[in-house]
Amino acid sequence: MMMRPLLAFGLAFGVSCLLGRLLLPLLHKWHVIDHPNVRSSHTKPTPRGGGLAMILAVLVGWAIIAIFMRQAFVSVLPLAGIIGLGLVSWMDDRKGMPASLRLVAQAGAVVLPLLFMPRDQLVFGSLLPLIPDRILAGICWLWFINLFNFMDGIDGIAGGEAASVGLGLALVGMLAGQQEAPVLMALVAAGAACGFLVWNWHPAKMFMGDVGSIPMGYALGWLLIGLAAAGHLFPALILPLYFVADASFTITKRALRREKIWEAHREHLYQVAVQGGRSHARVTSLVIVINIVLIAAAASAVWLGWEALAIAVVPVVALMWIFSHARHEKGEKPAA
Repeated sequence: MMMRPLLAFGLAFGVSCLLGRLLLPLLHKWHVIDHPNVRSSHTKPTPRGGGLAMILAVLVGWAIIAIFMRQAFVSVLPLAGIIGLGLVSWMDDRKGMPASLRLVAQAGAVVLPLLFMPRDQLVFGSLLPLIPDRILAGICWLWFINLFNFMDGIDGIAGGEAASVGLGLALVGMLAGQQEAPVLMALVAAGAACGFLVWNWHPAKMFMGDVGSIPMGYALGWLLIGLAAAGHLFPALILPLYFVADASFTITKRALRREKIWEAHREHLYQVAVQGGRSHARVTSLVIVINIVLIAAAASAVWLGWEALAIAVVPVVALMWIFSHARHEKGEKPAA
């Protein structure tokens, strides 16, 4: 029984790691380089777009699951959404694209799978009728795609989040008796993210880029929606809680100051921690530790429900407080 989950994770890890090794010199050759600026958290030019290897591994793994398992959840629409967003994001990494066009592509990729979801699968359970349920699910999914991109600001953090959420989805799915296909898809996403981390852990040899963060946020968002629609809303809310909380807090603060929230910046709390002297590896490791706590809380939410969500808020708020006060710490060496 455990052979297929291990195989899904292992193959995705191997494909992602190998493709990353092959892609690295090509990114240099194509001059897809992220040069440091006042809004960056890195200090030397680094190839951008390495997340392409991770996304290709996810596509291969999900396509194999779709072909051999014939599960309705692994439909052509999410796969098409990953491909479409990957292409748009790759063009954005190479030459830049207007934010409006990127948002239109994301909205289209979100709307189509939701339209074809079975009517009896309500993401928010009995809280909302069908149409409001789908509208709110689409808004949340669209926000998750973008916040995942916003939070990709230091070495390893987005890859570590993808691995954590993927493993958490798989664990909760198995405990909740979810169908095998979504569990395997989650493990493919986790394995691909871990394979990418081989090249992205501090000091990063390459960055994920929009081509990695946008499709990965989309893929994880689809799996979280599937978990919620299967009757497990609270685990789906708990697993990505740190990323959601940090991004939502920071973007709300910037919006209240009437700043352009879609522009790059260094105001996320994990970035504040790096500016305060903590290394990329230390900050990312702390986020992963909190994610492990969130996985445990999500697993307990299968039985506890909202109480597990209330408990999960505590470590997330604690880490946000620690990061927000990093500027006031002394004795730390400047972060690389």
